[in-house]
Amino acid sequence: MALTFDRHRRLRSSAAMRSLVRENHVRVEDLIYPIFVVEGSNVKEEIPSMPGVYHFSLDRLNEEIDEVAALGIQSVLVFGVPEHKDACGSEAYNDDAVTQRAIRQIKERHPELVVIADTCLCQYTDHGHCGVLHDGDVVNDESLKLLAATAVSQAKAGADIIAPSNMMDGFVAAIRAELDEAGFTHVPIMSYAVKYASSFYGPFRDAAHSAPKSGDRKTYQMDPANAREGLREAASDVAEGADFLMVKPGLAFMDMVLRLRESFHLPIVVYNVSAEYSMVKAAAANGWIDEERIVMETMVGFKRAGADLIITYHAKDVAKWLAR
Repeated sequence: MALTFDRHRRLRSSAAMRSLVRENHVRVEDLIYPIFVVEGSNVKEEIPSMPGVYHFSLDRLNEEIDEVAALGIQSVLVFGVPEHKDACGSEAYNDDAVTQRAIRQIKERHPELVVIADTCLCQYTDHGHCGVLHDGDVVNDESLKLLAATAVSQAKAGADIIAPSNMMDGFVAAIRAELDEAGFTHVPIMSYAVKYASSFYGPFRDAAHSAPKSGDRKTYQMDPANAREGLREAASDVAEGADFLMVKPGLAFMDMVLRLRESFHLPIVVYNVSAEYSMVKAAAANGWIDEERIVMETMVGFKRAGADLIITYHAKDVAKWLAR
Protein backbone atom coordinates (compact mmCIF):
# COMPACT_ATOMS: atom_id res chain seq x y z
CA MET A 1 0.00 0.00 0.00
CA ALA A 2 1.37 3.40 -1.02
CA LEU A 3 1.88 5.86 1.79
CA THR A 4 0.34 9.32 1.50
CA PHE A 5 2.16 12.19 3.18
CA ASP A 6 3.45 15.68 2.42
CA ARG A 7 6.84 16.05 0.71
CA HIS A 8 8.09 19.21 2.39
CA ARG A 9 11.71 18.44 1.55
CA ARG A 10 11.07 19.09 -2.15
CA LEU A 11 11.44 22.79 -1.44
CA ARG A 12 14.74 22.31 0.43
CA SER A 13 16.54 20.20 -2.16
CA SER A 14 19.25 22.71 -3.15
CA ALA A 15 20.62 26.10 -2.20
CA ALA A 16 18.94 27.62 -5.25
CA MET A 17 15.59 26.06 -4.33
CA ARG A 18 15.86 27.23 -0.72
CA SER A 19 16.68 30.73 -1.91
CA LEU A 20 13.74 30.68 -4.32
CA VAL A 21 11.19 30.00 -1.58
CA ARG A 22 12.80 31.99 1.24
CA GLU A 23 10.11 33.98 3.06
CA ASN A 24 12.15 36.65 4.84
CA HIS A 25 15.21 38.62 3.79
CA VAL A 26 17.58 40.97 5.58
CA ARG A 27 18.59 44.01 3.52
CA VAL A 28 21.21 46.63 4.26
CA GLU A 29 18.38 49.19 4.08
CA ASP A 30 16.80 47.54 7.14
CA LEU A 31 19.77 48.38 9.39
CA ILE A 32 20.17 51.32 11.77
CA TYR A 33 23.64 51.79 13.26
CA PRO A 34 24.07 53.40 16.71
CA ILE A 35 26.92 55.89 17.12
CA PHE A 36 28.33 57.33 20.37
CA VAL A 37 29.76 60.85 20.18
CA VAL A 38 31.80 62.40 22.98
CA GLU A 39 33.46 65.72 23.65
CA GLY A 40 37.21 66.22 23.37
CA SER A 41 39.62 65.81 20.49
CA ASN A 42 41.23 62.88 18.69
CA VAL A 43 39.04 60.40 20.57
CA LYS A 44 38.43 56.96 19.14
CA GLU A 45 38.15 54.73 22.16
CA GLU A 46 36.78 51.21 22.09
CA ILE A 47 34.06 50.57 24.67
CA PRO A 48 35.52 47.73 26.77
CA SER A 49 32.26 45.79 27.12
CA MET A 50 31.33 46.25 23.43
CA PRO A 51 34.23 45.09 21.20
CA GLY A 52 34.24 46.92 17.88
CA VAL A 53 32.08 49.81 19.12
CA TYR A 54 33.77 53.14 19.84
CA HIS A 55 33.38 56.57 21.35
CA PHE A 56 34.18 59.21 18.71
CA SER A 57 34.97 62.86 19.19
CA LEU A 58 33.65 65.17 16.51
CA ASP A 59 37.05 65.48 14.80
CA ARG A 60 37.14 61.66 14.35
CA LEU A 61 33.45 61.19 13.59
CA ASN A 62 33.75 61.58 9.81
CA GLU A 63 35.83 58.44 9.43
CA GLU A 64 33.05 56.39 11.02
CA ILE A 65 30.29 58.10 9.07
CA ASP A 66 32.17 57.71 5.79
CA GLU A 67 32.52 53.96 6.42
CA VAL A 68 28.85 53.62 7.30
CA ALA A 69 27.81 55.41 4.12
CA ALA A 70 30.23 53.40 1.97
CA LEU A 71 28.73 50.16 3.28
CA GLY A 72 25.28 51.26 2.10
CA ILE A 73 23.81 51.68 5.58
CA GLN A 74 21.24 54.42 5.27
CA SER A 75 20.37 55.25 8.89
CA VAL A 76 22.28 56.06 12.06
CA LEU A 77 21.08 56.55 15.64
CA VAL A 78 23.06 59.25 17.44
CA PHE A 79 23.84 59.18 21.17
CA GLY A 80 25.73 62.13 22.64
CA VAL A 81 27.78 61.78 25.83
CA PRO A 82 28.40 65.26 27.31
CA GLU A 83 31.06 66.25 29.81
CA HIS A 84 28.73 68.55 31.76
CA LYS A 85 25.82 66.94 33.59
CA ASP A 86 23.31 68.53 35.96
CA ALA A 87 20.03 67.76 37.70
CA CYS A 88 17.86 68.83 34.75
CA GLY A 89 20.04 67.52 31.91
CA SER A 90 20.46 70.96 30.36
CA GLU A 91 22.96 69.77 27.73
CA ALA A 92 20.19 67.66 26.18
CA TYR A 93 18.40 70.76 24.88
CA ASN A 94 21.44 72.99 24.38
CA ASP A 95 21.53 73.85 20.66
CA ASP A 96 25.34 73.77 20.73
CA ALA A 97 25.76 70.55 22.72
CA VAL A 98 27.75 67.60 21.41
CA THR A 99 24.69 65.72 20.13
CA GLN A 100 23.36 68.66 18.14
CA ARG A 101 26.82 69.41 16.71
CA ALA A 102 27.18 65.76 15.69
CA ILE A 103 23.81 65.80 13.93
CA ARG A 104 24.74 68.92 11.99
CA GLN A 105 28.11 67.47 11.03
CA ILE A 106 26.65 64.19 9.80
CA LYS A 107 23.96 65.92 7.73
CA GLU A 108 26.48 68.31 6.19
CA ARG A 109 28.85 65.51 5.19
CA HIS A 110 26.27 62.89 4.19
CA PRO A 111 22.88 64.55 3.67
CA GLU A 112 21.52 61.32 2.22
CA LEU A 113 21.82 59.54 5.59
CA VAL A 114 18.74 59.36 7.80
CA VAL A 115 19.88 60.72 11.16
CA ILE A 116 17.85 59.53 14.14
CA ALA A 117 18.29 61.37 17.43
CA ASP A 118 17.87 59.49 20.69
CA THR A 119 15.73 61.77 22.87
CA CYS A 120 16.25 61.13 26.56
CA LEU A 121 17.81 62.78 29.60
CA CYS A 122 19.66 59.90 31.27
CA GLN A 123 23.10 60.55 29.79
CA TYR A 124 22.73 64.29 30.49
CA THR A 125 21.60 64.21 34.13
CA ASP A 126 23.98 63.91 37.05
CA HIS A 127 21.67 61.33 38.66
CA GLY A 128 21.35 59.17 35.52
CA HIS A 129 17.56 59.01 35.38
CA CYS A 130 15.48 59.69 32.27
CA GLY A 131 13.60 62.62 33.82
CA VAL A 132 13.59 65.20 36.57
CA LEU A 133 13.87 63.97 40.17
CA HIS A 134 11.86 65.30 43.12
CA ASP A 135 12.59 63.63 46.45
CA GLY A 136 14.09 60.67 44.63
CA ASP A 137 11.10 60.12 42.32
CA VAL A 138 11.04 60.80 38.57
CA VAL A 139 8.42 63.49 37.97
CA ASN A 140 6.52 62.78 34.77
CA ASP A 141 4.98 66.03 33.54
CA GLU A 142 7.90 68.29 34.37
CA SER A 143 10.15 65.85 32.53
CA LEU A 144 7.94 66.06 29.44
CA LYS A 145 8.71 69.76 29.04
CA LEU A 146 12.45 69.12 28.95
CA LEU A 147 12.12 66.13 26.63
CA ALA A 148 10.02 68.17 24.21
CA ALA A 149 12.61 70.97 24.29
CA THR A 150 15.30 68.38 23.54
CA ALA A 151 13.36 67.07 20.53
CA VAL A 152 12.94 70.57 19.10
CA SER A 153 16.65 71.31 19.55
CA GLN A 154 17.57 68.06 17.79
CA ALA A 155 15.17 68.80 14.93
CA LYS A 156 16.67 72.28 14.56
CA ALA A 157 20.09 70.64 14.26
CA GLY A 158 18.83 68.57 11.34
CA ALA A 159 17.64 65.28 12.84
CA ASP A 160 15.41 63.45 10.37
CA ILE A 161 13.68 61.36 13.05
CA ILE A 162 13.17 61.95 16.77
CA ALA A 163 13.42 58.74 18.83
CA PRO A 164 12.26 59.30 22.43
CA SER A 165 13.45 56.51 24.72
CA ASN A 166 12.45 57.89 28.13
CA MET A 167 9.17 56.00 28.78
CA MET A 168 7.42 58.93 30.42
CA ASP A 169 3.62 58.86 30.08
CA GLY A 170 2.53 61.19 27.28
CA PHE A 171 5.99 61.65 25.79
CA VAL A 172 4.82 61.23 22.20
CA ALA A 173 1.98 63.74 22.64
CA ALA A 174 4.25 66.31 24.30
CA ILE A 175 6.99 65.99 21.69
CA ARG A 176 4.57 66.00 18.76
CA ALA A 177 2.91 69.17 20.01
CA GLU A 178 6.23 71.02 20.46
CA LEU A 179 7.64 69.84 17.13
CA ASP A 180 4.51 71.03 15.35
CA GLU A 181 4.52 74.35 17.20
CA ALA A 182 8.16 74.89 16.18
CA GLY A 183 7.42 74.17 12.51
CA PHE A 184 8.70 70.59 12.38
CA THR A 185 5.45 68.93 11.35
CA HIS A 186 7.43 66.88 8.81
CA VAL A 187 9.72 65.25 11.40
CA PRO A 188 8.47 61.78 12.42
CA ILE A 189 8.66 60.21 15.89
CA MET A 190 10.16 56.76 16.35
CA SER A 191 8.74 55.81 19.72
CA TYR A 192 10.49 53.42 22.08
CA ALA A 193 6.96 52.22 22.67
CA VAL A 194 7.64 48.89 24.35
CA LYS A 195 10.80 49.30 26.38
CA TYR A 196 11.47 46.90 29.23
CA ALA A 197 13.44 47.41 32.45
CA SER A 198 15.98 44.91 31.21
CA SER A 199 19.30 43.47 32.34
CA PHE A 200 20.40 43.47 28.71
CA TYR A 201 21.34 47.18 28.82
CA GLY A 202 24.48 46.85 30.94
CA PRO A 203 27.16 47.47 28.27
CA PHE A 204 25.16 50.39 26.83
CA ARG A 205 25.31 52.16 30.18
CA ASP A 206 29.09 51.92 29.95
CA ALA A 207 28.90 53.41 26.46
CA ALA A 208 26.50 56.26 27.32
CA HIS A 209 27.71 56.80 30.90
CA SER A 210 24.06 56.68 31.87
CA ALA A 211 23.66 54.26 34.77
CA PRO A 212 21.38 55.63 37.53
CA LYS A 213 23.30 56.83 40.56
CA SER A 214 20.53 55.48 42.81
CA GLY A 215 17.48 53.31 42.44
CA ASP A 216 16.44 51.84 39.11
CA ARG A 217 14.12 52.56 36.18
CA LYS A 218 11.36 50.13 37.03
CA THR A 219 8.79 52.86 37.72
CA TYR A 220 8.89 53.97 34.09
CA GLN A 221 10.35 51.12 32.04
CA MET A 222 8.16 48.03 31.71
CA ASP A 223 8.13 44.81 33.72
CA PRO A 224 9.66 42.06 31.49
CA ALA A 225 6.84 39.72 32.56
CA ASN A 226 4.15 41.84 30.88
CA ALA A 227 2.89 41.61 27.30
CA ARG A 228 -0.61 43.13 27.37
CA GLU A 229 0.86 46.21 29.02
CA GLY A 230 3.12 46.60 26.00
CA LEU A 231 0.13 46.65 23.68
CA ARG A 232 -1.45 49.37 25.83
CA GLU A 233 1.74 51.42 25.71
CA ALA A 234 1.95 51.06 21.93
CA ALA A 235 -1.73 51.94 21.46
CA SER A 236 -1.26 55.12 23.48
CA ASP A 237 1.72 56.13 21.36
CA VAL A 238 -0.18 55.50 18.13
CA ALA A 239 -3.06 57.65 19.39
CA GLU A 240 -0.60 60.40 20.35
CA GLY A 241 0.97 60.51 16.88
CA ALA A 242 3.89 58.05 16.77
CA ASP A 243 5.15 57.19 13.28
CA PHE A 244 7.24 54.13 14.22
CA LEU A 245 6.90 51.67 17.12
CA MET A 246 9.94 50.08 18.73
CA VAL A 247 10.48 47.00 20.89
CA LYS A 248 13.54 47.03 23.15
CA PRO A 249 15.34 44.68 23.86
CA GLY A 250 14.98 42.34 20.92
CA LEU A 251 15.89 38.70 21.46
CA ALA A 252 14.02 38.03 24.69
CA PHE A 253 10.96 39.94 23.43
CA MET A 254 10.42 38.73 19.87
CA ASP A 255 6.88 37.84 20.89
CA MET A 256 6.25 41.57 21.36
CA VAL A 257 7.56 42.30 17.88
CA LEU A 258 5.02 39.81 16.53
CA ARG A 259 2.21 41.19 18.71
CA LEU A 260 2.86 44.74 17.50
CA ARG A 261 3.11 43.59 13.89
CA GLU A 262 -0.28 41.90 14.16
CA SER A 263 -1.91 44.84 15.98
CA PHE A 264 -0.62 47.95 14.19
CA HIS A 265 0.17 49.04 10.66
CA LEU A 266 3.06 51.39 11.49
CA PRO A 267 6.67 50.40 10.77
CA ILE A 268 8.00 48.17 13.55
CA VAL A 269 11.54 48.63 14.84
CA VAL A 270 13.49 46.22 17.03
CA TYR A 271 16.57 47.18 19.05
CA ASN A 272 19.20 44.43 19.16
CA VAL A 273 20.69 45.81 22.37
CA SER A 274 24.18 45.97 23.83
CA ALA A 275 24.30 42.78 25.91
CA GLU A 276 22.85 40.78 23.01
CA TYR A 277 25.73 42.10 20.92
CA SER A 278 28.41 41.63 23.58
CA MET A 279 27.43 38.03 24.37
CA VAL A 280 27.85 37.10 20.70
CA LYS A 281 31.19 38.88 20.53
CA ALA A 282 32.45 37.15 23.67
CA ALA A 283 31.37 33.70 22.52
CA ALA A 284 32.89 34.26 19.08
CA ALA A 285 36.18 35.45 20.60
CA ASN A 286 36.33 32.16 22.53
CA GLY A 287 35.68 30.14 19.40
CA TRP A 288 32.41 28.78 20.73
CA ILE A 289 30.17 29.98 17.88
CA ASP A 290 30.27 30.99 14.22
CA GLU A 291 29.69 34.73 14.62
CA GLU A 292 28.41 35.42 11.10
CA ARG A 293 25.91 32.56 11.11
CA ILE A 294 24.64 33.42 14.61
CA VAL A 295 24.22 37.11 13.79
CA MET A 296 22.50 36.53 10.45
CA GLU A 297 20.17 33.98 12.02
CA THR A 298 19.29 36.58 14.66
CA MET A 299 18.66 39.25 12.02
CA VAL A 300 16.36 37.03 9.97
CA GLY A 301 14.61 36.03 13.21
CA PHE A 302 13.78 39.68 13.83
CA LYS A 303 12.42 39.97 10.30
CA ARG A 304 10.40 36.76 10.65
CA ALA A 305 8.85 38.10 13.87
CA GLY A 306 7.68 41.16 11.94
CA ALA A 307 10.34 43.85 12.33
CA ASP A 308 10.74 46.24 9.44
CA LEU A 309 13.89 47.90 10.82
CA ILE A 310 16.69 46.62 13.06
CA ILE A 311 18.86 48.80 15.28
CA THR A 312 22.03 46.80 15.81
CA TYR A 313 25.70 47.24 16.69
CA HIS A 314 26.35 44.43 14.21
CA ALA A 315 25.18 46.65 11.33
CA LYS A 316 28.57 47.22 9.72
CA ASP A 317 29.43 43.52 9.81
CA VAL A 318 26.01 42.56 8.48
CA ALA A 319 26.38 45.06 5.63
CA LYS A 320 29.74 43.52 4.69
CA TRP A 321 28.35 39.99 4.78
CA LEU A 322 25.35 40.98 2.66
CA ALA A 323 27.59 42.66 0.10
CA ARG A 324 29.73 39.53 -0.15
